[in-house]
Amino acid sequence: MGPFAAVTARADEIAGARPGDDLVPRADVVMDRAFTLDAPPDVVWPWLVQLGKQRAGWYLPASVERLVPRRRRALRRLEPTLQGLTVGDVIPDWGGRDATFTVALLDRPRALVHRSRRGRTELSWALTLSPESPGTTRLHLRLRLGPVRHRRLAGTVGDAFDAATILGLAAGLRERLPDRGSDSRS
Repeated sequence: MGPFAAVTARADEIAGARPGDDLVPRADVVMDRAFTLDAPPDVVWPWLVQLGKQRAGWYLPASVERLVPRRRRALRRLEPTLQGLTVGDVIPDWGGRDATFTVALLDRPRALVHRSRRGRTELSWALTLSPESPGTTRLHLRLRLGPVRHRRLAGTVGDAFDAATILGLAAGLRERLPDRGSDSRS
């Protein structure tokens, strides 16, 4: 098993259709990640809604966040002012100065789909939640890109970068669930 086994989607998850697949119907690159959290979907959902640049940040484990300046660390609490996400909202992204995501679908607490355009490439990013066993959630993340000029580069370097960031997200979410009432970015 490789270093990213903890966020490897199962074969049935990869084969199944996901909300937002239709936004990039001819994707050249599709990246599927998934992991299980020890909380039900309705507890995980608010953490996903507030995710993002100029919002709650990108959740990383404390051991990694210690290396990040305090002002850039992700929230470790739920923020009520970030819970009002709606379809059509635009969220800044770390993919470049002008990079953004637009909320394309909200199906509480089952699916959140973002879309974006980077140059000539369309992308969709679907986060879907499924109850797995009592009190647990399977979070599946699918990134679809098309057209992609350098498919091999996106499929290797891009795939490794995506896996590493989702591995960090999984660890950061696990530390934050359930919300322990902390009110700092520490």
